[in-house]
Amino acid sequence: MKHLIVIGGATATGKTAFAIRLARQLKTEILSADSRQFYREMSIGTAKPSPEELATARHHFINSLSVQDNFSVGDFEKAALQTLATIYQKNDYAILTGGSGLFLRAVCEGLDAFPEVSDAVKHQVAQGEQSGGLAWLQTEVARLDPVHFQRIDRQNPARLHRALEICLQSGRPYSDYVQKEKSERPFVPHYLLLEWPRQELYARIDARVEAMIAAGLEAEAQLLLPYRHLPALKTVGYEEFFDFFDGHIARETAIEKIKQHSRNLAKRQATWFRKYGDWRVISPKDLEQFQLRGFDQFV
Repeated sequence: MKHLIVIGGATATGKTAFAIRLARQLKTEILSADSRQFYREMSIGTAKPSPEELATARHHFINSLSVQDNFSVGDFEKAALQTLATIYQKNDYAILTGGSGLFLRAVCEGLDAFPEVSDAVKHQVAQGEQSGGLAWLQTEVARLDPVHFQRIDRQNPARLHRALEICLQSGRPYSDYVQKEKSERPFVPHYLLLEWPRQELYARIDARVEAMIAAGLEAEAQLLLPYRHLPALKTVGYEEFFDFFDGHIARETAIEKIKQHSRNLAKRQATWFRKYGDWRVISPKDLEQFQLRGFDQFV
């Protein structure tokens, strides 16, 4: 029997450290399902594992792409399953971790079979988003697929963008394509969810942002300014600095917005994890107990 330890949780909950601890104990490898840590050029703002952390356990899908590369959740599903097949040749356990719930779900359950989107439709949606922004995406998805609009993260432009493309390409609601049955997988997933009390988590987020600023997030964002139009750069920590560079907001305002938007992201992530998956919740106290009692309590 092969096992996949799935570690989920909002930003700043300690997933990286916990995954490394398990990987060392199980003598196995980690697959990152953080859809922004794939990109080599985005390091500080994505809170990637440090070089020291990467050296303690083998990680996959960290620094594996350029921001100019196209890499969909479907691409990740295929690549992750291939990587797992290799790991399972020598180990009964592997670890999958990240805050991108859709990427976790794709590996564990499979994706829906969506039609291929034409360049014309992609251009149509991109033009509409450029002129109307998030509000336009929300309005169009609500009009074409009110069922999916009630379920989707309405503050996530990438999710809205994708749903709208499918609606326009197929002439059918995105929700028509939602998979009703899980795909067969050659492993058993075990879902572990890291949760902190809200105020403690928000304090951790604020501290992390301050550490990113000290580490040079502003300079990293400046280097990425020419790529701001790419989907990868529609990311908290970069968009706010782009607004500062444009002269729309002050630097201190940009930093405060990064903190606020990171807290908003954490709230949306927590909502997603409550909706999907059979998660075993692990609190800070549980983490301490884990160190004492070992891994068997969780599987």
